[in-house]
Amino acid sequence: MVSLQFSSAVITSVAYSSSRCRRGMIRATINMPKLQPGRLSLNLPAGDLVLQEVLDMGVGLTAATTSNLEKKYEPSTNGIFPSVSNVSDPSVIAKLHAIMEAVADRVEMHKNIGEQRDNWNHLLLTSINAITLTAATMAGIAATSVGGPLVALKLSSTLMYLAATGMLVVMNKIQPSQLVEEQRNAARLFKQLHGQIQRTLSCGTPTSTDVEEVMEKVLSLDKAFPLPLLGAMLDKFPKVVEPAVWWPEHRQRQERHSGRTDGNGWSVELEEEMRVVVGVLKRKDTEDYLRLGKIALKVNRMLAISGPLLTGLAACGTAFVGSSHGPWPATLGVVAGAMASVVNTMEHGGQVGMVFEMYRSNAGFFRMMEESIESNLNERDVGRRENGELFETKVALQLGRSLSGLKGLAASSYSSSKKGEAIEEFASKLF
Repeated sequence: MVSLQFSSAVITSVAYSSSRCRRGMIRATINMPKLQPGRLSLNLPAGDLVLQEVLDMGVGLTAATTSNLEKKYEPSTNGIFPSVSNVSDPSVIAKLHAIMEAVADRVEMHKNIGEQRDNWNHLLLTSINAITLTAATMAGIAATSVGGPLVALKLSSTLMYLAATGMLVVMNKIQPSQLVEEQRNAARLFKQLHGQIQRTLSCGTPTSTDVEEVMEKVLSLDKAFPLPLLGAMLDKFPKVVEPAVWWPEHRQRQERHSGRTDGNGWSVELEEEMRVVVGVLKRKDTEDYLRLGKIALKVNRMLAISGPLLTGLAACGTAFVGSSHGPWPATLGVVAGAMASVVNTMEHGGQVGMVFEMYRSNAGFFRMMEESIESNLNERDVGRRENGELFETKVALQLGRSLSGLKGLAASSYSSSKKGEAIEEFASKLF
């Protein structure tokens, strides 16, 4: 790469790097302040076509000839002479640093709020169970009392059951354990995004397109994992179970070095392998986690309805203790209260909402992999794709497999489909 900077007819500097500089071996800049046009002789490594021609010229590097030289060796699309203008705009770098600071703040926010909501789950579970069991005990004692103590025990037990019912309705609506899992996922994904921004700043030459993409990712994560409860909280009991989505729509890739003719690490075999992997992800992994998510949602919905219903029945039973209805009101108050404690413990102690969110997030992870693979395969220009060998390695690691294991999965799945047999093996070995 050759870059000649000059003011009027005066050459101020010559910056060069040989073709080996692309591998980071040689890089140099020779400053020549106030060097007048004339014979130029530099002791530079031979072997580079551009530098060799500069040395062969040897004379008369005036403003005109410098302009011709720049025009002659302007960046081409074959990647041999990279553009010397690949220097990031300072405003772009500043924007990325600002976004990175905001992302780091998001990580702390989700981490702290996740801890707070985890405390909600434990404290509310303990408090509601304590209230319910105390009310059941008082209902049992009221059944053996008469006079003033009977009225006091009845009233106290009924009020405690009503309070437990209201608290259970709110707790079952917000599902604290599911909120905690959302914050955990958000903190992890924001950490990943923070690392991606750092790599872009340290290893690449950021552009305004990078800023737009990062902003879209941040906003997508904010939408997928909202912090407030009122008005923005995700529906904890959706009618249709779908994978979680926290990434923006995949755009057409705009790689800086397009028009490559070396295949960019892709081959016909690799493309077929990726297509088979996508098919396995859709038919096995994503489908299975959506099925498990539906089961978890049904169990959670049943428990969420049963808890307040039982405490409400217990409140009605204790209100009639000591009346002419015999022992049945007291029995209902005690038994329903005990059952409500069991149901509440199963739902929130077992964190069924968290299990549902985990299944939904895992299905979303596989859906993201599917879209990423299809986005690369649908791009006809291999130069605009992500490097094939690197992409295959990333897919293998995300699925918890080695490269040979990934190829084996594709081969066995392809063979099973040819024979008309059902595919038994899952793509992922992590979940």
